[in-house]
Amino acid sequence: MLYAEYITYNVFEENTYIIRNEQKDCWIVDPGMYDEEETQHFFNYLVKETLTVKGIINTHAHIDHIFGIKAVLNRFAVPFYLHKDDECLLEYAPTVARNYGFTMEAVPPNTHNLEEGKLTLGKDTLELLHLPGHSAGSIGFYYPPGNWIIGGDVLFAGSIGRTDLPGGSFEQLSQSIRQKMYLLPDNTQVLPGHGTPTTIGQERIHNAFVKL
Repeated sequence: MLYAEYITYNVFEENTYIIRNEQKDCWIVDPGMYDEEETQHFFNYLVKETLTVKGIINTHAHIDHIFGIKAVLNRFAVPFYLHKDDECLLEYAPTVARNYGFTMEAVPPNTHNLEEGKLTLGKDTLELLHLPGHSAGSIGFYYPPGNWIIGGDVLFAGSIGRTDLPGGSFEQLSQSIRQKMYLLPDNTQVLPGHGTPTTIGQERIHNAFVKL
């Protein structure tokens, strides 16, 4: 069985997720720790929980979701997974960060391309959904046995992700939500990149931005 939990980091209040199994192996999803204090807090949590990091998997590559990637890779010799359509965002991230007033070193390139399909952690399997619109390479991590999906910045409680950034498209985002996320069971918990969880059923009925 897989379990998802999150810690919120950086000024954008980004949710950094840990997907763990009963053997205490884990994926780190969207490490957003910005400074040394946040990074140490995150590593202390991993130690306290005696978790073994197996890799980094990113929903997308906007700066608030990648601040902590370099620190994780410096500490653990693990693979880093990202959809190929977001590689350009990763490359230009330091420039984007400077434009926002942040200091950020270059992030190492992804070592594995995420594609729609499946990804395993031990004996458990995540379903990968390509959900373009917020960014061209946005990926959702869906776990049917647990009734949850980590959706990045695609769908929020009562809202949706921005589409005015490079690679964004409202038409694509709407299609991703209607044709993929809204087809999931009503009780599926949506674990977003910012803010609190919601459910597919709640958003399908009440989300004013994208209706089925």
